[in-house]
Amino acid sequence: MTDASLRNRAGKALPTERATAFANEVQGDLIQPGDRDYEEARHIWNALVDKHPGAILKCRDTADVVAAVKFARDNDILVAVRGGGHNVGGRALCDDGLVIDLSRMRDVHVDPARQTVRVQGGATLGDVDRETNVHGLAVPFGVISKTGVGGLTLGGGVGWLVRKYGPSCDNVLSMEVVTADGVARTASADENPDLFWALRGGGGNFGVVTSFLYQAYPVSTVFGGLIVYPRAAAGEILRAYRTFMETAPEDLTVYAGFICTPDGIPATAVVPCWSGEDLAEGERAIAPLRKLGEPLMDAVQAMPFPAMQSILDAAFPAGTRNYWKSAFVKGLSDEVVDVLVEQAKGMTSPLSGLLIEYYGGAGGRKASDTNAFAQRSSDYLIGFMPQWTDPAEDDPQINWAKGAWKAIQPYATGGYLLNYLAEGEQEAVQAAFGANYQRLVELKRKYDPTNFFRMNQNIQPDA
Repeated sequence: MTDASLRNRAGKALPTERATAFANEVQGDLIQPGDRDYEEARHIWNALVDKHPGAILKCRDTADVVAAVKFARDNDILVAVRGGGHNVGGRALCDDGLVIDLSRMRDVHVDPARQTVRVQGGATLGDVDRETNVHGLAVPFGVISKTGVGGLTLGGGVGWLVRKYGPSCDNVLSMEVVTADGVARTASADENPDLFWALRGGGGNFGVVTSFLYQAYPVSTVFGGLIVYPRAAAGEILRAYRTFMETAPEDLTVYAGFICTPDGIPATAVVPCWSGEDLAEGERAIAPLRKLGEPLMDAVQAMPFPAMQSILDAAFPAGTRNYWKSAFVKGLSDEVVDVLVEQAKGMTSPLSGLLIEYYGGAGGRKASDTNAFAQRSSDYLIGFMPQWTDPAEDDPQINWAKGAWKAIQPYATGGYLLNYLAEGEQEAVQAAFGANYQRLVELKRKYDPTNFFRMNQNIQPDA
């Protein structure tokens, strides 16, 4: 262990003996520059992010998190919080400061009678699915099994069950959270209800959530998969997709987009997931999507929900470089389709994607101030997701995403999905919270007046 680069916010190196005392206080491992595990510990899924923390604490339990918050607060050290680590914006890391890493806190406990699931803050969607599926249950999460439940839920959380059960944040019953004063609190409808409101969609602004209690639902086997059409048919496919979704039942979530096949051929994809009880009914409901043209591939079938949750994993491998931009649009009009078809021509990496996600359903029937997740009134989200491996391609790939995003702005609502923000522009953060922003500022003043938790889509207490 060395004293290398653990520094306070003024840039002053922390005395070695303080870090040593802290390491002896906690149960987890404190990893610093020069340690054998440091290089592995400082990397996250997105290789575009290259930060060098002064120390990384691999927490064992809530007591470790409390100790870390107090240590950082007492020594004026910048803090970042890492959950599952599937973090496109790189906010799970910081230079010179302390990373509170929850990735070893992955326990999942299912209560089949109550249909609830207690999940530690470092667990991934795959960790949860593995346990819930044994009991014929599922929690509404995202679409990539390696995503961490913490960041996903705190930012809202949308996936295959969003139309039927709403976003992940709507399905949290309580949370254990360590706030900026180093106190472990329960946040629920009955305890600290204002904090509970803020955590559900307010991002990482209010503390370190060490565990979530979720409502689960009877979803075991679904009918879904991937249908791939030629890229040349994209305009026709997307218009038919739009018409289909206008009357699609809420048991059915369908994403679409521009991708490349494994051998690099540009294509158009439609990805349905039926979560209703009657799989035969689901097959009938999906049938029109299988006849939008001549498919290059049709891999739609009955499968366990965890298989559906991981069906896109291979498209988002660890170690690639990623930069995301997104926009909600007022509808998938012909003009929007034309813009998307044109912008997709600019994708030069076969790993990149331009995704169209339809959310209309349960979440949209709740008021935007139900909790901090404000983006409920827009059904279609467009995601511009360049992915590449060569650092020399950084500028052109990022510029493509920015240019495509700019091209769609005449049709955009002005809102953002918090989890898809690759950058932390203050205007975008404020727009993501919408009318809830001022209330969140007030709660930030109450629970984190010094902006201790700032490595996030930040709500500034002095805004």
